[in-house]
Amino acid sequence: MSTERYNARETEPRWQRLWEERGIFSTRNDNPKPKYYVLEMFPYPSGRIHMGHVRNYTMGDVVARYMRAKGHNVLHPMGWDAFGMPAENAAMQNKTHPAKWTYENIATMKKQLKSMGLSLDWNREIATCDPSYYKHQQRMFLDFLKAGLVERKQSKVNWDPVDQTVLANEQVIDGRGWRSGALVEQRELTQWFFKISKYSDELLTALDTLDRWPDKVRIMQRNWIGRSEGLLVRFALDTKTTPAGESEVEIFTTRPDTLFGAKFVALSPDHPLAAEAAKKNPALASFIEECRHTGTAQAEIDTAEKQGFDTGIKAVHPLDSSWQLPVYVANFVLMDYGTGAIFGCPAHDQRDLDFVNKYGLGNIPVVCPEGQDPASFVITDTAYDGDGRMINSRFLDGMTITEAKEEIAKRLESATFGNRAVAQRQVNFRLRDWGISRQRYWGCPIPIIHCETCGVVPVPVKDLPVQLPDDIEFDRPGNPLDRHTKWKTVSCPQCGTAHARRETDTMDTFVDSSWYFARFTDPWNENTPTTRDVVDRMMPVDQYIGGVEHAILHLLYSRFFTRAMKATGHIGMDEPFAGMFTQGMVVHETYKKPDGTFASPAEVTIEGDGKTRRGSLLTTGEPIEIGSIEKMSKSKRNTVDPDDIIGTYGADTARWFMLSDSPPDRDVIWSEEGVQGANRFVQRIWRLVNIAAPHLPPSGTPLTDLNNEAVLTVRRAAHRTLADVSSAIERLRFNTAIAKLYTFVGVLADVVDGPAKLLETNTAVAAASREAFDILLRLISPMMPHLAEQCWQILGHQGLVSEAQWPEIEANLLVDDTITLPVQVNGKKRADVTVARNAANPEIEAAVLALDTVKSALDGKSPRKVIIVPQRIVNVVV
Repeated sequence: MSTERYNARETEPRWQRLWEERGIFSTRNDNPKPKYYVLEMFPYPSGRIHMGHVRNYTMGDVVARYMRAKGHNVLHPMGWDAFGMPAENAAMQNKTHPAKWTYENIATMKKQLKSMGLSLDWNREIATCDPSYYKHQQRMFLDFLKAGLVERKQSKVNWDPVDQTVLANEQVIDGRGWRSGALVEQRELTQWFFKISKYSDELLTALDTLDRWPDKVRIMQRNWIGRSEGLLVRFALDTKTTPAGESEVEIFTTRPDTLFGAKFVALSPDHPLAAEAAKKNPALASFIEECRHTGTAQAEIDTAEKQGFDTGIKAVHPLDSSWQLPVYVANFVLMDYGTGAIFGCPAHDQRDLDFVNKYGLGNIPVVCPEGQDPASFVITDTAYDGDGRMINSRFLDGMTITEAKEEIAKRLESATFGNRAVAQRQVNFRLRDWGISRQRYWGCPIPIIHCETCGVVPVPVKDLPVQLPDDIEFDRPGNPLDRHTKWKTVSCPQCGTAHARRETDTMDTFVDSSWYFARFTDPWNENTPTTRDVVDRMMPVDQYIGGVEHAILHLLYSRFFTRAMKATGHIGMDEPFAGMFTQGMVVHETYKKPDGTFASPAEVTIEGDGKTRRGSLLTTGEPIEIGSIEKMSKSKRNTVDPDDIIGTYGADTARWFMLSDSPPDRDVIWSEEGVQGANRFVQRIWRLVNIAAPHLPPSGTPLTDLNNEAVLTVRRAAHRTLADVSSAIERLRFNTAIAKLYTFVGVLADVVDGPAKLLETNTAVAAASREAFDILLRLISPMMPHLAEQCWQILGHQGLVSEAQWPEIEANLLVDDTITLPVQVNGKKRADVTVARNAANPEIEAAVLALDTVKSALDGKSPRKVIIVPQRIVNVVV
């Protein structure tokens, strides 16, 4: 049998072709086996896969192959999140069509993914930019509209005046558009919204049922949904100071206990009272306009300098009619949370404290920490937001915060002005409705027609899909659909007028990825988005894998979409993902040239170890600075091309290294040394199988001499590794599984290479080794499928290891025949003793008394007593 080095370059494509020809990873929807749906977040076709893709998809592939071997009908599909701005940017820069750019990238990335040997059902491949996909998305939009889950309303958005498009909060950097660099404006635009807020409470409470999700992800979602209980309080206004005789302003607060510490009232720049006041105050109007030149993201608003404008309006304190508070317009108050108005208690809110310190309004502490003297407790630059007792609060003094909240609520609920209660209890959510309108071409068209006679008219289902026009121009900024008169002009399907117009906004690309997992269950259905009996049988996704950067919006939108699909009859469940796993990033050290630019790993050679490590450019020998370890990125040029690794070492080596180097939820540090180590292990398995194969009996040969120590050693190692690897894969602890396999291979190496030549001379050991090698190859198959297939063939198997069943564990081999007991002398531990698990007490006592430490303690005397607690401990009383 050949012992030449394993040739991955020759072997891996051959097995990939065979898997594809036999269609062994294609999933039948009518398969009677129990289903298992494993899915990795599908990629954006940006051009090439990166090492993060390799890690993500390898993890999912291990789970898919394992569950398939365990007897499940595994659904493991792949597709492309193919709409989005990068394609339009490429079209403008390269004078090409977004579709051409996208599909060329898909072809490249699909080839790369196939080279990884992933067990994907490519028959179900979808691209969200394909009309056959977005046709059904448009159908669901219409169904959601009919069900009251879609509305059209005015909303404040980030507007890029150069690119002439709406920007997501994440696309506004330091107040400027991420691509154009232009100062962003806040504009009121009429937008389409999905009414996700209708499900706020349900989306929040259902998180408690997702016990196979990471706690950090559930916490992030809870915070984003942001449930808060508080009071809606009516502050009277001094009508002599208001612009048009306004008599009150409503404020939602979660801290009514701090009302006696109030120093001001602040309005959002978009509050109706602010707008009314600005009509008579040009300086205020100018301030409000200035506020509109910042993004709408909460994080940006929170970190911006707190600025305000005193309107001259006075608010009356709800607990003291003689106490008036100045009313400001402030840049940190949002109109879409609560009522767009707050009262500021600066002693106990850092944002409010920063504000009053800027405008000299002072502060009054009203909560004093336990153990602090109220008389000396002052606030200067840091607000106190902890627990304590009420001070400076009249009838609340001495109460806890909880008691004070309840007392305030009772008093204000029973008080009235203007024939209404001063306050009422209210629950608010931070979660806002999902604005899906985007002013761009490369997205799913919104299936709406605007008619001057009929108003907003849904496109009839029979006319779907509303397809994007191919003859499009990107010769100037803005949405090219607005300029495409032929496509935009259409007859009204309701009244027949010939001069209606299509909706030219397209959908947010988050919509495309919010239901693709359901479409994968039956992508061949041309009539409806899902096939109800199939989707209900194959969903939810049993294991979803992806980056933590999608822990909030993508997962939240998908959870909403599934509920909306249930409400409109497309699916029969609420939650799309039963299990969620967020993998760590792939990171690499950075290399900086003398001119300050970055060099790629392929351009650098490294010499030395530890503190003596130094790097230089391969071409010139110039020294380079070895920098910090960071996420692989094009800007730092610290990326490694998967094609280079697969071309040099093979896909199995790349897969093995990605799984072995660190826990899967933590970052993995890419290193050439680590990859080389993984490749050495590939070669080690290859060598052992080739050397052992001539001496192994056929698979299934009866085992003999089962109590022989050498036979037991091999079989215990095999079955214990089988149990450990099975458990590790099910817990997604791939690095733990690999550590166990390293140890197991070490045991087999002792048998193959050991001086006793047991494999060649002992038929019982040979039979046990045959069982062990068969187990080994099935255990490595999910991680290194090509190597496993090649070795499986060398051992004479007729079928494919990819179709083999997972081995059965022999439980009796998991139990040790010996047990180690702690030994105490007069109650203090002095030693351990190893005895047969079924040893009788006299045997245990004899073994204990033979220990040197016990002999020394007895000093030649007999023990007064030996107390044996079976399977637990031995105590010798001297």
